[in-house]
Amino acid sequence: MKKIISILVIALAFTMNTNAQDAMNTVKTVSLEQTKGEFTQKALTLSEGSYVFAVSNNHAAKEVGLVLVPKGKDASKPENHIKTAYVTTVVKEGKVEKTNVTKLTKGEYVYFCPLNPTPQYTLTVK
Repeated sequence: MKKIISILVIALAFTMNTNAQDAMNTVKTVSLEQTKGEFTQKALTLSEGSYVFAVSNNHAAKEVGLVLVPKGKDASKPENHIKTAYVTTVVKEGKVEKTNVTKLTKGEYVYFCPLNPTPQYTLTVK
């Protein structure tokens, strides 16, 4: 009987630990909409964590995308881009596409679209 109780306690502890880790590793989705020449979200403030960006093309251009760069780095240089924040497929008109999971740490970033030339907008991570 003691052995069964011990096994149940260990199993319960393992389950609680796994659930706690899953909660800490939650991936949040951020929706971004593009219209002709701009994103409708002019600035973002997020907490540290893992994100997927869902980018919609609301008659902005034939194809749009997303570029995310740490603020202060030259955004024209692809080596400064956060590659996981690229959409996995260009976003066709009227469609929504997602990025891979992107881990963001405290700091400031800029986001923009070079295909539907937009201004650079600020994303702040607190």
